[in-house]
Amino acid sequence: MIIGRVPVCALAALMTAATLSAQQLRHYVFFNRDRERIAEPSFLETPAFEGAQLKYTWRELEPRRGEYDFSGIEKDLLFLESHGKKLFIQLQDVSFDTAVNTLPRYLMTDTSYHGGAVHQFEIREDGTVDRFGWTARRWDPAVQRRMHALYDTLGAMFDGRIEGINLPETAVEFGDDGEAFPSGFSFDGYRDAVIVNMRALKRAFPKSLALIYANFMPGEKHLPAGRSYLKDLYDAARTWRFGLGGPDLFPYKPGQMNNGYKFLRMGRDSIPCALAVQWGNFDYVNPKTGRRVTIEEMIAFAGTELGVDYIFWGTQEPYYSTAVIPYVAKLR
Repeated sequence: MIIGRVPVCALAALMTAATLSAQQLRHYVFFNRDRERIAEPSFLETPAFEGAQLKYTWRELEPRRGEYDFSGIEKDLLFLESHGKKLFIQLQDVSFDTAVNTLPRYLMTDTSYHGGAVHQFEIREDGTVDRFGWTARRWDPAVQRRMHALYDTLGAMFDGRIEGINLPETAVEFGDDGEAFPSGFSFDGYRDAVIVNMRALKRAFPKSLALIYANFMPGEKHLPAGRSYLKDLYDAARTWRFGLGGPDLFPYKPGQMNNGYKFLRMGRDSIPCALAVQWGNFDYVNPKTGRRVTIEEMIAFAGTELGVDYIFWGTQEPYYSTAVIPYVAKLR
């Protein structure tokens, strides 16, 4: 018997895989910067939600050079602990809105940091430039020193107390020909800088899980066959058991399958892995079924196909309330 495009036997296998994967996975809710939502009963009263992934910007954590304010993290952590939940921090040094800059102001005004952050942009076919956000100069040694100081200060206070901390996605966009690259940027140099930053975060958090969203890397298409900047990141991560993952859960989407997912699958037995279900993911059409993806399909793909350890569930409605919470609530 066939239902839609999927045989009933395949659906049964999918449900079995989803059930087993769901029980093995660690489920967190990604509340983004809506951190007050950790008090919602639907979250607190669902035992299978181990905790919350919350976003904190570099700007709010270091409002002035060398002066740190971790009071927000401390407050959220203590509240979660009082309800038997854990905290996973997303440390934000990038935005996707030109009106939002997550970097401390001193980085932007002190010439020692060469601007501190740069616009990301895409060059269209007609030659016009579409700017879509800011990213820290992650490759700039002066900026890195401040970044690593933040890691060390956070680690001294929270390592071992939080479940983990993740850096945002490695994907950045500055065009392909090099003519419009920010000062000091190169594809090889960016790869090296990301690895340096990963190592610094791991040193600061030897007990809690240190993780980065390694989804895409600039310049991959220019490399000869057999070479990959993403593979370099995964090889480094395997050495230190550094966590890797991505900001989107799109079962069987070609772009992801040929990039981050490929290496998640390869590292499934040696690297802690996580995927975040973010805005728009619930609307995705699964190419295997031709239909909007289901929670069961997401879980089976993440757990069985990729070997993911954590899922960070986004709160897009109506899916969060009508699909995610009821499904996860049945797991314990």
